[in-house]
Amino acid sequence: MQYFTALKIGEKRVRDAQELLSSFISDNTPALPALALKDNKSNNWEPVGEENYFAILKEDQGYLIAICDKNGIAKSIANWFSEEKKEEIRRKLNERGDIFEYNGKVSLPV
Repeated sequence: MQYFTALKIGEKRVRDAQELLSSFISDNTPALPALALKDNKSNNWEPVGEENYFAILKEDQGYLIAICDKNGIAKSIANWFSEEKKEEIRRKLNERGDIFEYNGKVSLPV
């Protein structure tokens, strides 16, 4: 796929993931854009996957929550949450029933 085409598709998926994550965090913490293209180490450009999973990562500052594709490529992220807020967001995501938790390695923007 051509770079520009892959980027446009990836950017739409990132926007959709931002909107999705924003609907669960419900405070002043913004859902930020993350990665729009897969890192495939070649000139064959691919957008991030269409599917949505959520991932929770523990860092020194608190918890980071990401919406990622089936390969763990983060499309949107929000940080830093307390243990209580993280569990509230996890519960809401699980209640939705169509977004599952991703437990593998997550690729985050650097």
